[in-house]
Amino acid sequence: MTRPLLSRMARRLRRLWRREDGTATIEFVMFVPVVVGIFMASVEAGYYTLRYVSMDRGLDLVMRDFRLGNIAEINHDKLRDLICDATPILGDCKSKLKVWIAPVNTSTWVIPGDNAYCGDGNGKLVSLESGKVSAGSANQIMVVRICTTAKPIFPTTGLGLGLRADSLTGDYQIMTSTLVVTEPY
Repeated sequence: MTRPLLSRMARRLRRLWRREDGTATIEFVMFVPVVVGIFMASVEAGYYTLRYVSMDRGLDLVMRDFRLGNIAEINHDKLRDLICDATPILGDCKSKLKVWIAPVNTSTWVIPGDNAYCGDGNGKLVSLESGKVSAGSANQIMVVRICTTAKPIFPTTGLGLGLRADSLTGDYQIMTSTLVVTEPY
């Protein structure tokens, strides 16, 4: 009695093993997560690039006015507000944007404050003071850095994991810089 039962079970298992319906499901389960991950990473990269490019453009517009002498007195808050007005895509810009302006030493050509930061970058806080602005004198080369943090759309994608993030908020850093020479009046 046990032998016919085992042979019947073996036959049913062979038939089940030979069935081909459901094979597309295996391919779907294997490849869809990869395709969705690539899609999510590309959306994240596109939005990061959009924020970066608009922030860079806003900085260039304000620095053009600064070079031409259209901005009479300069301080951190005024410069930050002008950049934020020129960069409407950045949310909560006036509270998150940090601005640094410092002269470049033309005898050594060392760029000051190369490690500007917006968050802690999951490491030790070593930075310039936020809001350090020095207008410089005529014909002096100045480096201008602006930095902000932004929330990732998909923080678990490969791109989101690879960006320098703040450990408190999880926001990633967006930073751009330019060199400017104050034109004499």
